[in-house]
Amino acid sequence: MSTNRPIKVGLLKQSELEEAGRIVRLAFGTFLGLPNPLDFMGDRNLMTPRWRSTHVKVIAAREGGRLIGSNVATRWGSFGFFGPLTVLPEYWDRGVAQRLLEATMTIFDRWGVRHTGLFTFPQSAKHVGLYQKFGYWPRYLTAIMTRTPEANTAPQAKPANAPALLSAFTKSQREQAIQACGKLTHKIDKGLDLAGEIRAVLAQRTGGVVLTYTRGVLDAFAVCLNGPGSEGGEKTCYVKFGAARGGAGAGERFDKLLDACEAFASSRGATVEAGVNLAREDAYRRMRSHGYRVTMQGVAMQSPHADGFNRADVYVIDDWR
Repeated sequence: MSTNRPIKVGLLKQSELEEAGRIVRLAFGTFLGLPNPLDFMGDRNLMTPRWRSTHVKVIAAREGGRLIGSNVATRWGSFGFFGPLTVLPEYWDRGVAQRLLEATMTIFDRWGVRHTGLFTFPQSAKHVGLYQKFGYWPRYLTAIMTRTPEANTAPQAKPANAPALLSAFTKSQREQAIQACGKLTHKIDKGLDLAGEIRAVLAQRTGGVVLTYTRGVLDAFAVCLNGPGSEGGEKTCYVKFGAARGGAGAGERFDKLLDACEAFASSRGATVEAGVNLAREDAYRRMRSHGYRVTMQGVAMQSPHADGFNRADVYVIDDWR
């Protein structure tokens, strides 16, 4: 039973990671009405890998030293997003989320990001209304899509344009590839940079970064999370972010990126999960033609109320969860 002691907000401690993960499962599982709320997301871990990443800050809310909620702020260069924002159900409707959001906005201001966003439940007037108070505006839906690739039953010769894994590169090759990824995303949206996400996957070994090339020029890349302790868990290859180079032929380059993600997932016996904002109409249609089906959808809320990289000419996979 709460004694209404002051709620204090600060950074999450390593010793609180397990409880923070439990609160994420309990809060979402309760909201979604699961028979056992703690079954939410299975063996997937949304908190620990992010907490360990240099481009992420995890904010905690405590009452009397007890952890009662958290929020995760992530920076992709000039773009930032937050979530999951979760509060213990017994503390709902007591202003805890608002306190966490105030601290999150301070972090975004400190980072100097020019565009921020979030993913939330489109059917929840409560959630949408809360985020509108902080300047966020609901725009297009984001579809969370899945596909189970066919297993490779026989060894095949590696084609000349087969996707590459960043982990197989030498140190200098990795740095060159990370810079090339940054140039690719900068052309999609000024300052967009996934270097932190890429380096976190390499350092933590929580998946892989697949890249596709044509005659030595980077066509596309994707950050694919899979394995014990990762955001994908053992059964899911979660494409946290993927992007194909824009301009003429972008759609075909995106198709090849999807093939690369599916090949990576197949090599690990996993199902692909990837999100796409429906403002990116051709990207969405191409995913459908690859056999992806929508399993869940949320709404992307953005500040300022502008397109950012949710545009029809963009071929990007992400979902801001």
